[in-house]
Amino acid sequence: MPDFSASAAPAASYDVLIVGAGPAGTACALALGGSGLRVALVDKARFPRDKVCGDAIPSPALKALRRLNPRYADELRALTAAHRTDMACSRLASPAGAEVSVYWQDPAFNSPRLHFDHALLELVRRHTTTVILEDCPIRSVAATAEGVAVQPATGPSLTAQLLIGCDGANSVVARQLAPWPLDRSRHCAAVRAYYTGVQDTPATTSDFVFLSRHRAGYCWVFPVGEGLFNVGFGMLSEDIAREQVDLKEVLDEVLATHPRLAPRFRQARRLGKVQGFGLPLGGGQRPLTGPRTLLCGDAAALIDPLQGHGIDQAIISGLLAAEHARRCCAARDFSPAALQPYAAHVQRRLGRDLARHYWLMRLLARAPWLVEAAFSAARLPALRRWLVRLMG
Repeated sequence: MPDFSASAAPAASYDVLIVGAGPAGTACALALGGSGLRVALVDKARFPRDKVCGDAIPSPALKALRRLNPRYADELRALTAAHRTDMACSRLASPAGAEVSVYWQDPAFNSPRLHFDHALLELVRRHTTTVILEDCPIRSVAATAEGVAVQPATGPSLTAQLLIGCDGANSVVARQLAPWPLDRSRHCAAVRAYYTGVQDTPATTSDFVFLSRHRAGYCWVFPVGEGLFNVGFGMLSEDIAREQVDLKEVLDEVLATHPRLAPRFRQARRLGKVQGFGLPLGGGQRPLTGPRTLLCGDAAALIDPLQGHGIDQAIISGLLAAEHARRCCAARDFSPAALQPYAAHVQRRLGRDLARHYWLMRLLARAPWLVEAAFSAARLPALRRWLVRLMG
């Protein structure tokens, strides 16, 4: 049965219904705190739950939460203290073996999503009156002139004036109210596993290893605290289909044979199985609105095409969705014209950079010499700073 975790019993109808309690959904709920609106947050899982991901929490995500409320950022660090590692450096290795280290000034950390997402949901419990419905998978959604009806797999339907889809790359909300065909040229797939015993990886350093054979992608080694490492490999889905690549086989082969990785993994032990996930890339034309619907995070295809991260875009889009939800509810206007400014705001804030990063990713994947030239240029401090700004 669904778990109703708010202080009051859930109403039959809400002003705003958020589907998906990951970073986008929880950020949206936090931003709607104190609005006076009846808000519900629904998720198919019961927390804490794992989410297959690289587990990197970029600095813009933490900045966005701090701008919303400094207390949220401080509490998040306290809640994740036992399950994270603060990052100071990224080491990048080119296909030809060149290496560049980038030292970050702004706070960032790695943390398993099992713990990070649970901490965000705890902030929603502490600071808002949001009705939280866990263990509540959604079967269907439908919009009418009067509102939106959401039918869980079990139990009565839920209704709202506005629906915010934050339910990930396989979003039920997006598929039913704002469908968009899969474009493998704007989609990546990846696999991830946890390891212990990885050598020569400082606790504050993340590694990115680019391969000559599979250029539109990379292998990563991210420390996530407590001697645990998130290790994975991902590449463009278009190339996976064309080359008939088995990502799990590639990951095993790279860890066993790559000159920079094999020595570090000789004594390593994998915990659990290798798991796969999809990454819908940003910078395209994917619609961000539908009938009485806003899409955020992975449901809105906001993954960074160059670096593969999406938690910062998820949180920022969740905050923008909350801002526009307040306006629509105040005006009682949920028409397409009233929702469109949200899409325009996301485009200004995120879309332009994502489009530039997609263009750079395609260019670098098709011009190996340019990758090596960029690594050579990055050895010069002034050029390295420019490249960091260009890549975000």
